Amino acid sequence: MRNPLDPAKLNAAIENVRRAGIPGLFAEVRDGDQVWRGAAGVADTATGRPVDAGMRHRVGSITKTFTAAAVMQQVESGHIRLDAPIGRYLPRLVPGERGEAITVRMLVNHTSGLAEYLPYAYPSLKAFPVLADTGPQSFDDNRLTRFDRAELIGMGVTAPAVGAPGGTPGVYSNTNYLLLGELLEEVTGTTAERYIARNVIERAGLQDTEFPSGPYVEGPHSRIYEAWFGMIDPPRDYSVYDMSWVGPAASLISTVSDLNRFFGMLLAGEIVGPSSLTQMQRTVPVVSQEGRTIDYGLGLHPMEAPGQGTFWGHGGTVWGAGALAMTRADGRRQMSVAVNLQRWNRLDSLGRPQPHPIDEALAALYRVGMYG
Repeated sequence: MRNPLDPAKLNAAIENVRRAGIPGLFAEVRDGDQVWRGAAGVADTATGRPVDAGMRHRVGSITKTFTAAAVMQQVESGHIRLDAPIGRYLPRLVPGERGEAITVRMLVNHTSGLAEYLPYAYPSLKAFPVLADTGPQSFDDNRLTRFDRAELIGMGVTAPAVGAPGGTPGVYSNTNYLLLGELLEEVTGTTAERYIARNVIERAGLQDTEFPSGPYVEGPHSRIYEAWFGMIDPPRDYSVYDMSWVGPAASLISTVSDLNRFFGMLLAGEIVGPSSLTQMQRTVPVVSQEGRTIDYGLGLHPMEAPGQGTFWGHGGTVWGAGALAMTRADGRRQMSVAVNLQRWNRLDSLGRPQPHPIDEALAALYRVGMYG
C-alpha cells in the first residue's frame, strides 16, 4: 500500500522527539522523487544555535555497511574469498587454530566469536555490558588518544571468546570490523579508509561523507551530547574526539541526504553487484550491544514495516551521536535520522535501562518516516 509523504505529520513527529528530550535532531525522508527534510531543536545547548537538516554528523556503525560493501567489491574482484579463513590473510593478527576457523564471512556478520575490545581500551567500561558497574571516565581520558588498530584488535582476539566460530546467535563486536579494515589494507595496498573513500564514497557520489583525519568534524555540524545512562548529568559535549578507537567500524562522518543516496544505490546494485547484494541480505541471528537478538546480514540489518515490506540499513552510535538509515528493498522509500544525544535512559535498581519518552517518540518518527 502506497503512503506518500505527509510533511505535516513528519514535522509533528520530529518536533515530538525534541519535546521528549533530545536537544536536536534532523532527518530526510524520500518517497520516489518526493523529498522531506526536517530539523528540530538546537545544535548547541549553550548558545541555542539551531540544528539544520544539512548538517554533517558522526554516524557510528553505519560505517560498517560501507566497510562491508568494500569487502564485497574485493570478493567480486577475486582478491578476497568470503569463506576463506582470516588467518590466511592476517596470520599475525588471528594466529593458529582460530585464524583457520574464523572466516571472512564470520567477521562481516559477527559470528566469529571474537570479543569486543572496547572494555579493554576503555577501562571504566570493563564491566560492559553490565551497565551499572561501568562509568564514563574513560570517555574524557581518551578524547585525543590515537589508538593503534593492531593493539585494539589484539585486545579483542586475546579476550575470552564470546562464541564458537560460525555459531549462532553471533555477538556484535567492533573487533570484527577493525580486522576487516586490516584485511582491506592487506589486499588493496592502501588503508581501508582510502579504499572506501575512492571505491564506495566517491562511486556513490557522496559530497559530505568522509573518514575524519583528526578529532574535528569539518563543516556545519552539531555538538553531540553523551549522558551515559544518567551518569553524566548534564550530558557532556563530545563533538571533538579522536575516532581511531573505532576506525572502519564506526568513525564515518556523513549527512542524512548522503546516507539515503548511499543506501539507495547499494540496494539498486550500483555499489556492489546483485550477487554480492544477495549475500549481504542473507541474515543470521546476532546479539546486539544492547542485548537484543537481531537479524544481521553482511553489514546490513533488516526491519519489517507493516504492509510496506522489508527495509534494509543500519544504525549507529558513538559518544554523543546517533543515526539510523533504512531503505525499502525496492529503493523507493527511504529514511535517515540523526540525533545529538545518546544513552538518555536512566538505569533501574538492577542496572537495566528504563523506558524514556524519547524512545517512543523516536519510534513514532520512524513509523511515520517509513510507512506514513
